[in-house]
Amino acid sequence: MILPIVAYGDPVLKKRATEITPEYSDLKSLIEDMYETMYGAHGVGLAAPQIGRSIRLFLVDTAPFSEDESYSKSERNALKLFKKTFINPEILEETGEEWAFNEGCLSIPNVREDVLRKPHIKIRYQDENFETYTEEFDGLIARVIQHEYDHIEGVLFTDKVSSLKKRLLKSKLTSISKGKINVDYRMRFPQISKKRF
Repeated sequence: MILPIVAYGDPVLKKRATEITPEYSDLKSLIEDMYETMYGAHGVGLAAPQIGRSIRLFLVDTAPFSEDESYSKSERNALKLFKKTFINPEILEETGEEWAFNEGCLSIPNVREDVLRKPHIKIRYQDENFETYTEEFDGLIARVIQHEYDHIEGVLFTDKVSSLKKRLLKSKLTSISKGKINVDYRMRFPQISKKRF
């Protein structure tokens, strides 16, 4: 089932999410719905707060980036195959020299900005079966994970841009929170009560 994506301005997006246990109600179907929602909106990642659930869960599928010819064949292959669910994750290390990449977000449609992030991460997380892993990721995969991880920490990519950029974006962000935007996926806007399709 495709769920509405929560728009910029909703308090759930600014809240640090809570950990969950294997007893969390209907977790399997929630994860399935989140993948369906992400694909329906042409996203490469989706965090639970973006569908209104303040829990430490996000998913990533970088396959759409694999069509970008600017990456090497091995990078494209890695991007094509990377699909993972992260439960109760904790980033243990972020290392390397920061690099800029133009990011967007399903909760902030039609806004893209360059964001600086470190290229290498070490993360501990649980999968859908609550098996624990500690893994390292690089480059674009690491960046998508960092972006989604920020969501469960109550941080948006627009929080990472300069104060000048924030001022320039203010009216656009206000319009998004009021639902004054055209999107081709379901959204829930904080400043209007009815759902938009």
